[in-house]
Amino acid sequence: MIEAVLLGKEVASGAGRLTILHQISFRVMAGEAVAIVGASGSGKSTLLGLLAGLDLPSDGKVVLAGQDLATLDEDERAALRGRLLGFVFQSFQLLPALTALENVMLPLELAGSIDAKIIAQEMLNRVGLAERIAHYPKHLSGGEQQRVALARAFAVSPQLLLADEPTGNLDAATGSQIIELMFAMNAERGTTLLLVTHDETLARRCNRVLRLVGGRLE
Repeated sequence: MIEAVLLGKEVASGAGRLTILHQISFRVMAGEAVAIVGASGSGKSTLLGLLAGLDLPSDGKVVLAGQDLATLDEDERAALRGRLLGFVFQSFQLLPALTALENVMLPLELAGSIDAKIIAQEMLNRVGLAERIAHYPKHLSGGEQQRVALARAFAVSPQLLLADEPTGNLDAATGSQIIELMFAMNAERGTTLLLVTHDETLARRCNRVLRLVGGRLE
């Protein structure tokens, strides 16, 4: 489904070049659930951004569904993300001016779906928010906002779900509910899951764990 080949990332710093990731190589097969774990600053979120084509590596390459992302321009990478990927972020990333329903409809509309409203309603019902579809994010709890984010991510039937610390802004009980929901929906749809987390218990829910230490895979 996705492959990193000798992936490296450097950025400019006051002391010269700073290496964030160094020669990262791994494959994630279709249908797998893989966790990327590591301490804060180990490069987890940078790696996820490279895998999604949101940023380009300094070295190596990312191959997504057989396509080398470096051979695509920014618009082509965005189109590929729209077709293949779903995202769940720690900070929810909902648009505040849109209702829950409109937030879930947005990626469907961008993909040209003529059934965007129907699909969005079905997804919000699936995550237990049928009575909250007309509410704006500011009127939803953190757990409800993350449920909207899950509905939005799965609405486009992604082949690969990228989740970056999906429970990071939630209390333990709410976070546990969100994780159960995410894994259940992932199993229902046969989606490949790549999960970035510092939570070892959560990581063990996945088929495999990749551990980042100082920008390198252990």
